[in-house]
Amino acid sequence: MNTSMTKLLAAATLAAGTHAAMAGSPAGAPADWPYPLKDASPFSLLLLDRFEYGDSDDGNSRLWDAQGWYGGDYNKLWVKTEGEGATGESLEAAETQLLYNRTFSPFWGWQTGVRYDVRPGEEDVAHAVVGLQGLAPQWFETDVALFLSDEGDVSLRGEFEYDLLLTQRLKLQPRLEFNAYAQDIPERNLGRGLGNTEAGLRLRYEIRRELAPYIGVRWERLYGETRDMARAAGGDPSRTSLVVGIRAWF
Repeated sequence: MNTSMTKLLAAATLAAGTHAAMAGSPAGAPADWPYPLKDASPFSLLLLDRFEYGDSDDGNSRLWDAQGWYGGDYNKLWVKTEGEGATGESLEAAETQLLYNRTFSPFWGWQTGVRYDVRPGEEDVAHAVVGLQGLAPQWFETDVALFLSDEGDVSLRGEFEYDLLLTQRLKLQPRLEFNAYAQDIPERNLGRGLGNTEAGLRLRYEIRRELAPYIGVRWERLYGETRDMARAAGGDPSRTSLVVGIRAWF
């Protein structure tokens, strides 16, 4: 057998052995490579996005806005809660949402579930919820939801946030929220159409990734029939507040 034939047979034998070793391992990796980690285990997160004190011409206020989830890559149980009120007084309003989240792309998930509102002096209200939450292009955090109350009232809410990195620890966050209504809800002083917007600008310093105090400003404004109802009740249709607070996640 000549030298060329010997080299050819040796190469063929080596190739066959390599193929056999790779065939028995995940993704064609060599047999002695470790198997990839499985990511089917559930994970959890609790985010206190806003926990703040506000100061305006109308007085002082307090506010919280938090959410958390538990589950895997595709299916999660999601809880959201928020509320506000004047400092030293009972809460004006609080709500809690319990949702099922189904991820349908790397950055987006559908959400469906229930929302429950509590307002002192008023009857509690329950809603069915259908929503969409995720990251829009340019990394805008987006949360849009449609609500149907147990009284048949339909409303729409959108929340948008963006983190602008100034340094590794210092971040500037613009935020915008709106609420719109398909009909008048006179018992809650809400009119059909765009009801209110809330814009904010917060500068936070991350002591750690999980903990960041912040300062900022918050602008609130009422529109249309909701504005008219507020004026008729002696309220102010717009308010500007200086805020200080803390953001944390666990």
